Amino acid sequence: MIRMAASDDVPSVARLEDANLGADAWSEGLVAEGVSGRLPTIHYLVAEVDGAVVGYAAASIVADIGELQRIAVDHAHRRTGLATALLDAVVALAHDEGADRLLLEVREDNAGAIGFYAASGFVEIDRRRRYYRDGATAVVLRRDVS
Repeated sequence: MIRMAASDDVPSVARLEDANLGADAWSEGLVAEGVSGRLPTIHYLVAEVDGAVVGYAAASIVADIGELQRIAVDHAHRRTGLATALLDAVVALAHDEGADRLLLEVREDNAGAIGFYAASGFVEIDRRRRYYRDGATAVVLRRDVS
């Protein structure tokens, strides 16, 4: 089940953030700020299986532009359709909030993620050199949501 995150979900989202993003992970405090609504453009959605949060997505939506900032699924629940369900929910949310496009960055060496996003209609529009903490390049992708 995909739903909007609640304050009780913060520790689970923070654990997933740390497990999936390591050195680039956001702190539990920053996750709490986003989930609580204190960052007005940020939306968190979670994927729940048997009462446990096993995936999440974070998006920023400002006027006509949505940006997928994070998406992660627990290793044991990958390849079950949860990432696709989370992405579909973010696309629907962006559309409902008035955005006409969704942007994201992905590491250029993450072929699996690039393929996942391409299969969902994203196309490359730019590259950001030395974007990540370790100096890796980010591929900027775009998808229409209207």
